[in-house]
Amino acid sequence: MTPKNIRAVFPGTFDPIHCGHIDIANRAARIFDEVIIAVYNRPLKNLLFSPDERIALATESFKDSENIQVTGYSGLTVEFCKEIGAQVIVRGLRVFSDFEYEFRMALANHRLAAEIEVIALITHEEHTFLSGSTVREIASLHGDVSSLVPAHVQIALEERFGELGEEQQIVPTSSLRD
Repeated sequence: MTPKNIRAVFPGTFDPIHCGHIDIANRAARIFDEVIIAVYNRPLKNLLFSPDERIALATESFKDSENIQVTGYSGLTVEFCKEIGAQVIVRGLRVFSDFEYEFRMALANHRLAAEIEVIALITHEEHTFLSGSTVREIASLHGDVSSLVPAHVQIALEERFGELGEEQQIVPTSSLRD
C-alpha cells in the first residue's frame, strides 16, 4: 500500500493570525503532508486588515515551515478544497460553544462534498480564551498582546490602531474597557 499525499486546508479570516491559529496549524502540519492556511477574503464582518495584509501576516508567521503554505480564497471552502486537491478541512475547537457551530458546518460541508473530511483539533489550554476579536480589542485599547501574537503581528496591530486613532469604529469594545 502506497502512502497518500494528504493536503489539508485550515480556513479562516485570520484577522489577525494569533498564537492559537499558529498552534493548530503547526499541529496539523505534523499530521498531514501539506497544510494550506486559507485566508478567506469575503467575510460578512468588518475586518481590521485587508485580505493581502492578512495573507502577508500569516505568510510571515509560517516562513520557516516546510509544509505550510498560505493563500487567499473566496466562495465555499469545500469548492476551494476541490480546486486545490485537498482532502481535509482542519478546524480548531477552543470551548464547548465552538463545537456546536463547527459540528453544523462540518455536516453542511459533508452534504456539499462528502469526499472531504473535517478534522477538529482541540486547542491547547493556554489558548482557550484566544480569538481574533479578543486580540483586536486588547490591541485597540493599547494593551500588551505580545503573548498572544507573533512580534510582526503586534507591530502591525500597533501601526493600524495608530492610523485609525482613538475614535476607530472597527473594533467594538466589550468588557475589557470596563
